[in-house]
Amino acid sequence: MSNFNFFLFGIYPFIALSVFFIGCWIRYDREPYSWKADSSQLLDQKGFRLASNLFHIGIIFILGGHFVGLLTPESIYHHFISSPDKQLLAMVSGGFFGIVCLVGLVMLIKRRLNNPRVRATSRRSDIVVLFMLLIQLVLGLLTVVVSMGHLDGSVMILLATWTQSIATLQGVQAAEAIESVNFIYKLHILVGLTLIMIFPFTRLVHIISVPVKYFARSYQVVRQR
Repeated sequence: MSNFNFFLFGIYPFIALSVFFIGCWIRYDREPYSWKADSSQLLDQKGFRLASNLFHIGIIFILGGHFVGLLTPESIYHHFISSPDKQLLAMVSGGFFGIVCLVGLVMLIKRRLNNPRVRATSRRSDIVVLFMLLIQLVLGLLTVVVSMGHLDGSVMILLATWTQSIATLQGVQAAEAIESVNFIYKLHILVGLTLIMIFPFTRLVHIISVPVKYFARSYQVVRQR
């Protein structure tokens, strides 16, 4: 195993995750009022709802599929489905929701770049994130094409081994598992890790916000008699 491969897939994931957790903690503590989605819907609603719904429906199913598919050990899912069938299911569902998400994302990018009011309120990080998501989605769809060349589920097992090794802090084992897979998978992983690393510095932080305090907060006094 090369040192370069070890750094990219055995060390870089922990760097990205460390920046993610520490960055989110610092931002939420020091800049709580910046922790928001900064929706541009009020600036122009034309086409926004359709584009946003397509993107969010697609991305929710994609992230959910990645989370369950990559973090579930073989010993558990083999009671219900074989590795080849699991790969086929991932290819079909991932391909479908990937296209749904891609259509919505392209519509959102077009709106942000071509709508003068939306563009004027956009930060550089907003546009960078959108294009990084676009690259990540295209790479994800390309992995579906590459997966057609090996339908036995073996590569999917290697990818799951990498993910589970990172989750259990085994960097060497993770790097060894990923070394032999196609470079498209590797690019997909690296872009994903980079998105995780820049996450705390963008509007993506709204993804991990749940308004649980809303139900327990005191009534706001607007007018006294």
